[in-house]
Amino acid sequence: MLVPGPAPLEHEIVDLFMQFRNPLLRYVSGMGLPVPDGEEVVQEVFLALFQHLRQGKPRTNLKGWVFRVGHNLALKQRMRNGRRERLHEPEMEYSEHFAPGLNPEEHLAGVQHQERLLAAIDALPDLDRCCLYLRAEGLRYRQIAEVLEISLGGVSEVLGRTLVKLGRVEGC
Repeated sequence: MLVPGPAPLEHEIVDLFMQFRNPLLRYVSGMGLPVPDGEEVVQEVFLALFQHLRQGKPRTNLKGWVFRVGHNLALKQRMRNGRRERLHEPEMEYSEHFAPGLNPEEHLAGVQHQERLLAAIDALPDLDRCCLYLRAEGLRYRQIAEVLEISLGGVSEVLGRTLVKLGRVEGC
């Protein structure tokens, strides 16, 4: 007796989950959600995606759709949590980001530079930080505009301004 395997839609959802789970979790964590809340948001996004596709709704730009729904759910969760400020820093191991063999002074300089850069990112307005994080996750300007519901020119302006600010930190 053959046991039927998962339906093609379920395979597609699993593939999309494997592709977008970590980037989406990083993004919603960057919006100020603790990891457990972020994981819950990610699960809700993929449940909504399953229902969206099962109902035969459009499959165009699923990456943008996933991040837009994740963005909106993360905002709702953040409001439920009563947290307006960024509370969760993505965990980083500095030693993983610098070449082995650095002397202690070089390593310390690298750590201090990274801390300045993170402080500058933390000081960005929410919109600027969201644009930066979405771009870092590989979304195109048009997808970012759809996720954040701003114009394409607005995305370009925000990212340009943000990169100038971060460039000043890099120049230090």
